[in-house]
Amino acid sequence: MLNAPRSLPVRGHTVPAATGPFLVLESRLEGHDTFLTGSLDLDGHDIPVRITTLDDSTTLQPTQPLPDGLPVNWTATLHMRHGQRPRDIPDDLRSAAQATGRDLDALDDAELRYALTFLGEATTPAIRTDRLAAIVTGLPALQGDPE
Repeated sequence: MLNAPRSLPVRGHTVPAATGPFLVLESRLEGHDTFLTGSLDLDGHDIPVRITTLDDSTTLQPTQPLPDGLPVNWTATLHMRHGQRPRDIPDDLRSAAQATGRDLDALDDAELRYALTFLGEATTPAIRTDRLAAIVTGLPALQGDPE
């Protein structure tokens, strides 16, 4: 369900950093917005965190000092007030791909995520049109359609 709170079991380790320790998740969060806030239930402590997911990793930056004595490697529950990022392909992208005989289903999860982000960050209709063209041009032809 979109925009519903989520609680996920996570594993990770703590890494020192100049701005304070980062909590690095063992596995990248999939299907969530790139920059979120939430809280980590770790060893009985409710730790408010900023959640940053990049290409292949997710880090949590505590927004207050960490309690003493937390383990370097840990298992916890991550609570997010935000739901999953929608993965729906917008109608204009689907129509552009169909009109040119291109296969949107050929995109893997990461490629689809990048394409939707690239398209979603267009700031004007002209930029969106150009980005649609760039995405569709990069798609493979549908099976059976001549290139």
